[in-house]
Amino acid sequence: MSIDIQTFRDTMGLFPGAVTLITTGQGALRRGITATAVCSVSDSPPSLLVCVNRKTGTWAEIVRSGLFSVQLLGQDHADIAMAFAGAKGVSGLDKFDTGNWTSCAAAQPRLTDALASISCQVSSTTEAGSHTVFIAQIKDVAVANGEALIYAQAKFQRLAIAH
Repeated sequence: MSIDIQTFRDTMGLFPGAVTLITTGQGALRRGITATAVCSVSDSPPSLLVCVNRKTGTWAEIVRSGLFSVQLLGQDHADIAMAFAGAKGVSGLDKFDTGNWTSCAAAQPRLTDALASISCQVSSTTEAGSHTVFIAQIKDVAVANGEALIYAQAKFQRLAIAH
């Protein structure tokens, strides 16, 4: 039995996920997307995985360079998340006009006020439907304080702390 795409999306939308940006490239080759398909793989060596649609410029630049960075967004970053999701009508390099950007030691994009900015080097890839799963070793991390932006049920959410 198979399910339709909308049922799949509706079901996956019930799973709350931290909102991240997957960013890559230098100069005019900078690209990025909003993603919740990011998770840890191992602490030995420190590594994570990201899933990126093969139709995106972000995918093409990761394949070309073998490098990317992940920006964990805070609760005040909804505008940046929307811009990188393409909802504001911007694409490619123009997405980086939103937010304050610098570069990490590996010259990958770093959002200066991200809760975490993780610089990665691809170690393996797997094709999965329309996406590529990139497994990467973590090379550099910058961490800040704050609460993560969460996406669930088709909207951004804030975590409510239970007392």
